Amino acid sequence: MEPSSLSGLPAGVGEALEAEGVAELYPPQQAAVEAGVVDGESLVAAVPTASGKTLIAELAMLSSIERGGKALYIVPLRALASEKKAEFERWEEFGVTVGVSTGNYDSDGEWLASRDIIVATSEKVDSLIRNGAPWIDDLTCVVSDEVHLVDDSHRGPTLEVTLAKLRKVNPGLQTVALSATVGNADVIAEWLDAGLVESDWRPIDLRMGVHFGNAINFDDGSQREVPVERGEDQTARLVADALDTEEDGQGGSSLVFVNSRRNAESSARKLGEVTAPRLTGDERDRLRELSEEIRGVSDTDTSEDLADAVEQGSAFHHAGLASEHRSLIEDAFRDRLIKCVSATPTLAAGVNTPARRVIVRDWRRYDGEFGGMQPLDVLEIHQMCGRAGRPGLDPYGEAVLLANDADTREELFERYIWAEAEPVRSKLAAEPALRTHVLATVASGFAATREGLLSFLDNTLYAAQTDDEGRLAAVTDTVLDYLEVNGFVERDRDGGSEGLAATGIGHTVSRLYLDPMSAAEILDGLRTVADGADSADPAEDGDFVPADGADSSADADADEPGFTTYTRAGDDEELEADETAEPDADDSPAVTPLGLYHLVSRTPDTYELYLKSGDREEYTEVCYERETEFLGDVPSEYEDVRFEDWLAALKTARLLEDWANEVDEDRIAERYGVGPGDIRGKVDTAEWLLRAAETLASDVEGIDGDVVVQVREARKRLEYGVREELLDLAGVRNVGRKRARRLFEAGIESRADLREADKAVVLGALRGRERTAERILENAGREDPSLDGVDPDRSASAAATAGADADGDGDGQASLGDFG
Repeated sequence: MEPSSLSGLPAGVGEALEAEGVAELYPPQQAAVEAGVVDGESLVAAVPTASGKTLIAELAMLSSIERGGKALYIVPLRALASEKKAEFERWEEFGVTVGVSTGNYDSDGEWLASRDIIVATSEKVDSLIRNGAPWIDDLTCVVSDEVHLVDDSHRGPTLEVTLAKLRKVNPGLQTVALSATVGNADVIAEWLDAGLVESDWRPIDLRMGVHFGNAINFDDGSQREVPVERGEDQTARLVADALDTEEDGQGGSSLVFVNSRRNAESSARKLGEVTAPRLTGDERDRLRELSEEIRGVSDTDTSEDLADAVEQGSAFHHAGLASEHRSLIEDAFRDRLIKCVSATPTLAAGVNTPARRVIVRDWRRYDGEFGGMQPLDVLEIHQMCGRAGRPGLDPYGEAVLLANDADTREELFERYIWAEAEPVRSKLAAEPALRTHVLATVASGFAATREGLLSFLDNTLYAAQTDDEGRLAAVTDTVLDYLEVNGFVERDRDGGSEGLAATGIGHTVSRLYLDPMSAAEILDGLRTVADGADSADPAEDGDFVPADGADSSADADADEPGFTTYTRAGDDEELEADETAEPDADDSPAVTPLGLYHLVSRTPDTYELYLKSGDREEYTEVCYERETEFLGDVPSEYEDVRFEDWLAALKTARLLEDWANEVDEDRIAERYGVGPGDIRGKVDTAEWLLRAAETLASDVEGIDGDVVVQVREARKRLEYGVREELLDLAGVRNVGRKRARRLFEAGIESRADLREADKAVVLGALRGRERTAERILENAGREDPSLDGVDPDRSASAAATAGADADGDGDGQASLGDFG
């Protein structure tokens, strides 16, 4: 079937596809067309990676737009959103507009109403629905990429509920779900009332096999000799073999999957010894330029190690990298400049990074719940293997697992090579997932009664899969109890049906995209300040307090049924005589940045840093040294789990405090054993939670306005990574944390000073960088920012350098904005 023969698309689209080289549709694409995807029919396409799933989605969206509609493309990752937006923008010449939205969970994205195709993560779409984005009602087509991720315990429930809401808002909505090959694609299709296209067809041959001894044994019975000398590394030999086997005049690149960040980094260093001798002179020059660009992203050891590996034609890829690091590596690997990437499994479900040969070095991963190494799922291994083979570039793809003995070789064939992927299972019925989505469902107006809520939940994948009809109702009732006692919902039990309504604070929590437990924790902490005493003091009516000794920072693992219950104190509570005494003013908790950072770090919305060997003793000492700053009671050391959670939150809070105190990024990374991407992630999450805390503190009676100001200042210090005196300067675009410190030490202390200061002093403080200084002066509002003929003031430069060095800052400019 030729693209130009398709009807229902904007004029010229079919011809444009043929001009791109799509002479005929792939078999899965043709099957999708025959199933009505360009006629508005819903469809689940369960086909392998690189088999044309995206074009199926494009045909659905473009035909929907041609009929006067609007399309939404849901992705699992922010990085993938940017990639897809760039891909879809080629249709703008046909009058199709594209927008992308991934952040700001408390906005309605009103500007997106003017776009024909909107690309967003499932979390962002969920938040847009909660915030009443009016254009949601106008959607005629929704595409869910990687829909099999509904199986993920953390993100799956959001995708599942979001799809259910979209289909309820728009009963005639065309739903197109793109999936890897899974064991129960028919169940997903039935849930979505969609047709099914299921295929194992690929545009180029993929051979999967196991390397043992001196050869790869493939699933088709063939064998490839890849001898490994005594003492030689198995992975290195396979990478070398791919590079030395030329097809169309080029050797093949390799993607190596390992099970940890540390292993990814060490693997990249070792494999650099393989790739470096095989580089051309031009490639060496280009890689040197790329490595300098990588060093400029961040001043951490991780950045330096990555740059060193890249110079050798090798790289590593994991979640600890800054987003700009990852983008640079992905682009260079796609361009075949980087010959080998060692990655953790997160890359398998991410952006488009195919290779000639995929090597699954580690097929086991540490499982904290199990307490040891566990084999990966078949689906995850198949996702990795699916990265092998670049259509249009490679004549074939090879995916190789590694075995050290004959028994392991046979096990790998049985466990992965010949095995079918597991069926997808909903994770919605876990209480931590439901408490968020039940509140949002009520607050967004999707359900006004208990019966209506259960009816809505009947439209989820969980309801379609469960054999226990009472399980979802029982968990939902438990969640409603929790939301009621915390004041987030009101229940009217009079009459035949039970009415449900979100309270004012419940609406706020839902709009802010908070886990209700996080909101309860934050409110409880802020109220300890409002009450002028710690949580042992008497509770006023309406206070949020733990019930029955419950832990307000309890584990919120999505797979565990338990969660914290709070009770609302009332007039009829009995208090001991000594509890009614007025607290001593000296006992009142002080609101400090550390206390606020610790408060948000112990919420379920934050992934705390792990306590490593020796950390418990160190942070126990810090805990008691700074006990007066905590917004809540320190658990007893004898309550091991609670106390360790408290210390893990303290470790996380100290990282945030270091960032806000202008500690060098490389020192933070070394001190806490994290990468630049981790620092960014922790700061972003804490900033978002503090912004939410600021809103909650403003909306709830009894919390002093000064507390709101202190929360705002702590948040701004995180945003800019500076101490209090630099907040005004750091707020000027292009200044950042280190330039702000240099300007301050040279005597320029505010935005107003920038508008009036001697230009020579400004230029000197900024190390003579004329273009940078002019941009900063312009952004500060200076009438004439030109520095033509201005020489930098040397004394200002010396003062700035001395001051910055005294604060532990180096010469490099780094801010969170550098991480994209």
